[in-house]
Amino acid sequence: MPAVKLKLVDINAVTVKPLPSNDPYQPLVELKNVCKAYGEGKDKISILKNINLTVKEGEFIAIVGFSGSGKTTLISTIAGLIEADSGEVLKQGKPITAPGPDRGVVFQNYSLMPWLTVYENVALAVDEIFKDWPAEQRKAHTEKYVRMVNLGAAMDKKPAELSGGMRQRVNVARALAASPDILLLDEPLSALDALTRGNLQDEILQIWEQEKKTVILITNDVDEAIYMADRVIPLNPGPDATFGPDFHINIERPRDRTALNHNETFKKCRAEITQYLMAIGMEKTQDLSPDKITLPKVRPNTSNDWKLDSSALKPSKDDLGRPRYLEFSQLSKVYPTPDGNSTVKVVDGFDLKMKKGEFISIIGHSGCGKSTVLSMTAGLNSISEGGIVLDNREIDGAGPDRGVVFQAPSLFPWLTAFENVTLGVDKVYPHASKSERNDIVEYYLTRVGLGDSLHKKAGDMSNGMRQRVGIARAFALSPKLLLLDEPFGMLDSLTRWELQEVLMEVWERTHVTAIVVTHDVDEAILLADRVVMMTNGPHAKIGKIEEIDLPRPRTRKALLAHPDYYKYRESLLTFLAECEHTH
Repeated sequence: MPAVKLKLVDINAVTVKPLPSNDPYQPLVELKNVCKAYGEGKDKISILKNINLTVKEGEFIAIVGFSGSGKTTLISTIAGLIEADSGEVLKQGKPITAPGPDRGVVFQNYSLMPWLTVYENVALAVDEIFKDWPAEQRKAHTEKYVRMVNLGAAMDKKPAELSGGMRQRVNVARALAASPDILLLDEPLSALDALTRGNLQDEILQIWEQEKKTVILITNDVDEAIYMADRVIPLNPGPDATFGPDFHINIERPRDRTALNHNETFKKCRAEITQYLMAIGMEKTQDLSPDKITLPKVRPNTSNDWKLDSSALKPSKDDLGRPRYLEFSQLSKVYPTPDGNSTVKVVDGFDLKMKKGEFISIIGHSGCGKSTVLSMTAGLNSISEGGIVLDNREIDGAGPDRGVVFQAPSLFPWLTAFENVTLGVDKVYPHASKSERNDIVEYYLTRVGLGDSLHKKAGDMSNGMRQRVGIARAFALSPKLLLLDEPFGMLDSLTRWELQEVLMEVWERTHVTAIVVTHDVDEAILLADRVVMMTNGPHAKIGKIEEIDLPRPRTRKALLAHPDYYKYRESLLTFLAECEHTH
């Protein structure tokens, strides 16, 4: 990894300062020059280096860490699950050498016993830790924490009967029921949808206030960190991960998500943390200016004029903006109910017209039918009522004229990045020469930052690299329509930001008509010309459309500085909040 340059951020301008060294309190948790490495000899990799942290009792700390930054190693060290190679890990001045009930841990994965009920999963910890208590006291204690996380009605259900959010609530209840001094949360909400995530954030904050716990939260979400914590500390990416500066969040509690859009402290802090993270997280930059590979002048066989010798890269300029290029006419989807005795209309009358070259974002809460609309457009799900017309042809099945990028890119793990993209390119450019097809594959893989990994197998790649291959494959088909279904939903924030910029850069060159389904308000605004907001299902339809009048090309940094950005953000958040209350 190249030397990190932090010139993009004026750390001295940050309004927050590290805790003074002469602070009189006795720290609850203290890490002094903690180092941890894995492997031996030449295979040894240093994960954490000289980690210093002081946490006082009752404090809520958020550590913003990204993939490979050593965040799970850090939380496991504080939990006593692994031992540091050097340095000190102290609780109330005494070394932490093993796990203990005084530290409750909640990981991203649920780790529940599938054969036990909600009550029994929580009782397992209570019965082990409080063996001396009478049975009735243990029962009352268990029930208290199950109810505290709003699972009283699901006490007798097993994990398989619960949603992801409910299973994570069980984990939180189990950790709290042990009556720990410290709650250690390792990305506990990252796999959840936005609405469930927001609700659980509020529940954790309520519990923190009631129980007077000390909380250390690992997260990759800047907004989550600012909303929840007293102090946000970036964990600079490893190897040799170290802490960045402390950002104190001087915003009164309780905090209101919508009101924060008007809070200048929030805006300033958000911009500073985001810019800092983007600066320290930059991987080696790709040379995207002069093209080493030129696209051959050949059209895909999905084009109406594919036999003509015209550019494969971009539609003719006089064609861009053609109205009704993609048209949804009273689109509906009906599913049978689980008992088979009736039906439910999930999407009810989705009606929209798109111009050629337009980029649309669709947002809404889980279950509102966003992905159903996208899958019908891709031809992967049958249409119950209405129709979809693309470039004067009705969609009646899947086809290579639509490039699709899902949350997981569905690559063949035993093939290289080059071979995975070639599979599609060979199908839509059968009339091109082998060298022309190779140039198309290499061009798009280079564009998404994989010029050095063309021949790396997909199975050996990180999630972010695999998603880059998926994006390159979709663009390489020169589709009439690009469909993106939560394409960055499984990635950490920094990787997501990078890939959003990659997507924008490649899209600026192609101006392919595109639809992205997302629950991320900022992503929706960054990418789109219009944001389509869907009402809650069943019978979901378009509730509101927001025109995004921001200059292109767009970058996240420019977006945060634009005077209209928070106006758009508030419009979307207000709509989602209103939908939440009708959920």
